[in-house]
Amino acid sequence: MSGNRVVLSAEFTALPAAADEVDALIQEYAQTVRAEPGNERFEVYRRAEDPDRFVVFEVYRDREAFDAHLGAEAGRAFNAALVPRIVEPQSVLSFLTPTGRS
Repeated sequence: MSGNRVVLSAEFTALPAAADEVDALIQEYAQTVRAEPGNERFEVYRRAEDPDRFVVFEVYRDREAFDAHLGAEAGRAFNAALVPRIVEPQSVLSFLTPTGRS
């Protein structure tokens, strides 16, 4: 976490034949998250070497904004729809800090 900002990646792997459905879910959810107060970035990627693997890069203004994101009903609904379509029991979160040169 850099300064007060919360920076993280979320990763998950779509079940076989569910990648396009997962992509549609995350694209719709991305529009909602980008409109949240305090969200600075919500970028969705698929790994080039494994297109069933999704990586979401997220930045929030501060811990309060991130906590509000976690408590939002839209997130609960998204996760309820996502979990049956992915390999992992839930998204794997990695919190990030800047290097000394950032």
